[in-house]
Amino acid sequence: MLPKAYPDLSSGGSRGMFIIVAGNIGSGKTTLTKKLSERLGWRPHFESVQNNPYLKDFYEDMERWSFPLQIYFLTHRFNIHRSIENSNFTDIQDRSIYEDAHIFARALFEQKYLSPRDYENYIGLYESMIQFLYTPDLMIGLRRSIPKLLDRIKSRGRNYEKSISVDYLTRLNSYYDDWFEKYSFGKSLIIDTDEFDFLENEDDFDFLVQKIYDSIDQKDLFFPKAENSTHLS
Repeated sequence: MLPKAYPDLSSGGSRGMFIIVAGNIGSGKTTLTKKLSERLGWRPHFESVQNNPYLKDFYEDMERWSFPLQIYFLTHRFNIHRSIENSNFTDIQDRSIYEDAHIFARALFEQKYLSPRDYENYIGLYESMIQFLYTPDLMIGLRRSIPKLLDRIKSRGRNYEKSISVDYLTRLNSYYDDWFEKYSFGKSLIIDTDEFDFLENEDDFDFLVQKIYDSIDQKDLFFPKAENSTHLS
């Protein structure tokens, strides 16, 4: 049984779009989510980091805390996803529920931080939950090389991220490449963020906004505010 697709809006409807931003740790997801929400008036939903009760412990002892951390993220993102479905706004989410299972739980299981029993339990719960979710209108996937990821992680100075290894980031990158290639929940746009400095370079950001605009079907929903509607064609 596949996740639900949003109903066709060609005959009219009041909902906005649902965009997800996916990518490895340090790939620029939060930055892009914030900049797009500010430029386009989209409502942002950020990954729960500051208030996460497990994250610091997880990076200190992955085997002990991997299962409760993954359950926390799964519940958090499921609730956000459901709230977006009931929204009339265009919403953009920093990391999705799909990545929890296809990237992070997979990595933890294959590194033996998640036991087979816990992993099976987790995947069963995930597969049950996504049957109740509509799929996003667009997935923006951010690719970034390991040196660039490390530079970004270092620059933001989060203490609990200091223990993240190159091997772990490399594994996640390979899983993201695999997931991007097989992504089948809807439209996708994959961006190499080594080539685009959308944080500091406004021309690069404008170019990225244009690519996103070109990737969607619902052109009339791209700009919630009428005064912005002349920026793209």
